[in-house]
Amino acid sequence: PGAIYEHGAWRIPWDAVKPVRKSRTKALEKSVLNILEMERRAKLSGGLYHRLQIDFTYNSNHIEGSRLTHEQTRWIFETKTLGQLDGDMPVDDVVETTNHFRAVDTVISTAKAALTENYIKRLHAILKSGTTNSRQDWFAVGDYKRLENTVGEFDTVKPAAVHSEMARLLEEYGKCGHTLEDIAAFHVRFEAIHPFQDGNGRVGRLILLKECLKYDLTPILITENIRQFYYKGLSEWQKNDSKRRRLMDTFRTGQDTFAAMLRHYGHSAAADLADQRDGR
Repeated sequence: PGAIYEHGAWRIPWDAVKPVRKSRTKALEKSVLNILEMERRAKLSGGLYHRLQIDFTYNSNHIEGSRLTHEQTRWIFETKTLGQLDGDMPVDDVVETTNHFRAVDTVISTAKAALTENYIKRLHAILKSGTTNSRQDWFAVGDYKRLENTVGEFDTVKPAAVHSEMARLLEEYGKCGHTLEDIAAFHVRFEAIHPFQDGNGRVGRLILLKECLKYDLTPILITENIRQFYYKGLSEWQKNDSKRRRLMDTFRTGQDTFAAMLRHYGHSAAADLADQRDGR
């Protein structure tokens, strides 16, 4: 039953359906994904989307060996020009940076899509398009590796078994609760499979971003100061499934960095909602 107007005043029955508080509605509308998508569509400069593109791209490329500085990454994103780069700067560092900006846009605009083999291959194709690798016959851009590869001391899945291992991983992931730990477990197995010839770390972290946005979790920003903890955590978890704490602590630190960015840009409600979803 609804409110009744009687004798010049509104009377609200005890069993009337209560309206949703405006503050709660506003907070729900301001999820991290919605903020990023609105700012991306509006081409807003100087906001959360702008900062995410620069910081996420710089850090994800830097820990893989890119020589571009944070300032150079910012310049390329903001001006779409090269600016004053070192004469011996590898061309691929620049190409993969611009590609990574496109990949982040793809993740934001398709975050709610199902995570599939084709989706993951699409991210790889965007990242490696126009690179030196893309002109090599043995390198499969947007497809699984053709040659064996290794990660440090670990042997990865052989090329012939990649499709079946990825299909199994995605099937099992689809049945989980999609908590931060579930997403972390996916990341560990994805990096252990190492399905592509190159670019696995960056594609893996793009998937982390997508799934955190999809399930309203605080995104994870792996910065230089936690890089070694990130790699150590991956290694420990891959060796022993029960040794999850280091990587989980590292991911939560990465979430804290992103949450600070949210609050810096005035999105405290979104940060609080994400914290609740994270279980903090």
